[in-house]
This record gives sequence, structure tokens and C-alpha cells, in this order.
Amino acid sequence: MRRFGFKKGALSRATEEAIERWLLSLEEVKFEGEPVEAIDGLLSDIDMDSVELQHLARSYGLRRMY
Repeated sequence: MRRFGFKKGALSRATEEAIERWLLSLEEVKFEGEPVEAIDGLLSDIDMDSVELQHLARSYGLRRMY
């Protein structure tokens, strides 16, 4: 609360920043072989479809890469 205050949305902003810092602290994932299969394996435990993932990425300010 010291950093973001007691305004509406302060807790959400703090949570977003904490998750963002955590993601940036993770080590780079390295894989061998077919990239599509490797990505599929990395995302196999995520319980969201592609549209939900796109919306989540946009909420973090990520843009389309293609």
C-alpha cells in the first residue's frame, strides 16, 4: 500500500507487478528438437484456450508478434 496507495486498483497493480517481476526472474527455457512440440509440452499444464491466453497477454501489454 505504501507503493501504490489505497486507490481503486492498487492491489491489482501490485499483483501484476509481482507476477511480472517473477516471470522476468525465471531462467530462459532451452529445448532441443521440434520447436512446436517443445512449446506444446511447455504449455500442456495450462488450463486455458488460445483465445484466453491472447486476452491475458494483451492485459499485460504484450502485442501481436506477427
